[in-house]
Amino acid sequence: MNATQSLIAGALLLALATASAAADPKTSGKKLYCWNEDGRKVCGDALPAHAVDSARTEISAKSGMATARVDRALTGEERAAAEQAAREARSAALAVEASKRRDRAMAESYATEQDLRNSFQERIVLLDETVKASQFGIAGRRQALLSLLRKAGEAELSGKPVGKTLAENIRGQHDELLHQQDVLKQQVLERSLADQDLTAALERYHALKSRAPGGG
Repeated sequence: MNATQSLIAGALLLALATASAAADPKTSGKKLYCWNEDGRKVCGDALPAHAVDSARTEISAKSGMATARVDRALTGEERAAAEQAAREARSAALAVEASKRRDRAMAESYATEQDLRNSFQERIVLLDETVKASQFGIAGRRQALLSLLRKAGEAELSGKPVGKTLAENIRGQHDELLHQQDVLKQQVLERSLADQDLTAALERYHALKSRAPGGG
């Protein structure tokens, strides 16, 4: 049986089932089901177990009109992807709402632009001091390492072996210097972001104040 014949057979089955249901008042609430099976359209008054997860159309046995269309069941992978997308959408919605609350709080907390600047300035000053302290610490650590390296160099020039304690101190000072340099990089980044945050906050502040009653 080709596809056209299958379609005609399905339509005839549906028509006969609908006509039979219409003639019997007891079936007024009964439904018919149509689904695809191996490329063929199959209709019946009961849904077999193997078709439960298939996409199908549900039809009123009384009127012959489609009452619902049910998509096929998702695979485990598709369901996991859908759940992940839903979580991301919820997170994005929560982030937007949190941003709105922060903006409202900012507009209510700072009467003037200077008040907002002063608030950020406290953070900026603290970051500046932190960067300076790290730079000072790195300079001291570098000097200590150079001093140890000179001792090791003098020992080698004198034909003496570099002692175990001295070698361990050199490695320790070197590792700590690299660590402090990494910390300083992060602090400098945070300091630059503070300027960007202030600029963005001022833009939001001006926008909020302009929309407020009596705003410019």
